[in-house]
Formats: sequence, C-alpha cells, structure tokens
Amino acid sequence: MSKVMIIDDDVYIGNMLKEALSNEGYDGVQAYSGTEALLLLEKEEPDVILLDLMLPGLSGEELLPKIKNIPVIVVSAKIGIDDKVDLLLGGAADYITKPFEIRELMARIKVQLRNRRGNTINDILTVGDISLDAGTHEVSVAGNMVKLTKTEHAILKLLMLNEGNAISKSVILERISEDTPDCTDSSLKQHISNLRKKLREVSEKEYIEAVWGIGFRFVG
Repeated sequence: MSKVMIIDDDVYIGNMLKEALSNEGYDGVQAYSGTEALLLLEKEEPDVILLDLMLPGLSGEELLPKIKNIPVIVVSAKIGIDDKVDLLLGGAADYITKPFEIRELMARIKVQLRNRRGNTINDILTVGDISLDAGTHEVSVAGNMVKLTKTEHAILKLLMLNEGNAISKSVILERISEDTPDCTDSSLKQHISNLRKKLREVSEKEYIEAVWGIGFRFVG
C-alpha cells in the first residue's frame, strides 16, 4: 500500500484528504507543522508528500529543500505564477492550487507514484542475502522484510556499496548528511547499534563489523 504524507495545519482539510486517500487505497499520515513533519519523516517513509505552504513554525518553503528523494506536491492557495515557478525549480514535483478537485489531486498522486516506480526499477542493491531498494527504502534479509529508519537505511546503503571496506565515522557522517541531517557524531554509534540489532534479529549473522580505530564495514 502506497503511503502519502499530508502536511497541512488545517485539521479539516487534513482529515478530508486522509479520508479521500483511504478511499483510493492509500495509507495517509498527517503532520500539522513543518517541524512535526521533519520528526515524522525520521520514522515514516512516504511515497508522496502533499505540502501546504502556510505552516506554523517551519514554513512549506523552508521545509521543501529538506525533503530528499520523495516527490512533493505543493497544495497551496498561492496562485501567482512566480510562486509556482520558484517552488517547481526549488524541488517540488508538482503544484496544485486550493481549492482543488479531489479527482485531479488523486490523478496527480498516481502520476508521481508511477514516475517514482519507473525511476527506481534499477535501484535495488543486493549483497549476499540482504536486498536494499533505494527507491522504496525497503530492506529484506533472506526474503524477510526489515523496517529501518531513514538514517539506518542511509548507513546500510553506504556500507553495502563499500562491502568489505572499513568506512570511518567521519566519512559516514559526511556521506549521509544530506539525507539525514539529524545524525551527529554522538548519535551515529546508537544508529548503527540499532541497525545491527534489527539485522541480527532476522538472521543470526553479524553483517556490520566495528573496525577498531577506523569505523565500520559491511560483511556480506
């Protein structure tokens, strides 16, 4: 089931959209501010985001550049052509003006989902019995699905791409910083510990080794 995140501080609109998404077979999750959305994105991996611009705290314009690898449809009352152009050039996948027809919005969501699937056909990385889909963020170990956070997924992908090579903590932090700005030198060790535990729970094998004085490496 595809997941759509609704970021809108209007409770009525948010609930209406969630119900409409449910009727179309989508799983809708809601955030009511830009700050809440950032926190939620650490736990959720939506396939499409519906983003309002007039948000409390962190605005939609400020939030948009922080969203990586997820198509964003801006849903806004702003109708100026300059606003639309700036947002599309700034990373939005689409723009729909309030008020809107639900059928049109659903059609736009389907287009983004179709485009995303088409772009991620060759984004599957397999090392040993671990398979990682860079597009959908799904990870499986010996055919068993493992639910990872965004940060854990980024770390695992980097280590798998460098199988057998020790990667220093500073390099890991630098390479994943764009997608996971929340990960710091002090929290990296805990993220990796959680990742190792999740993989170990599915298979008794230890896939990530600590290399004394250097960092970590993936062993397929």
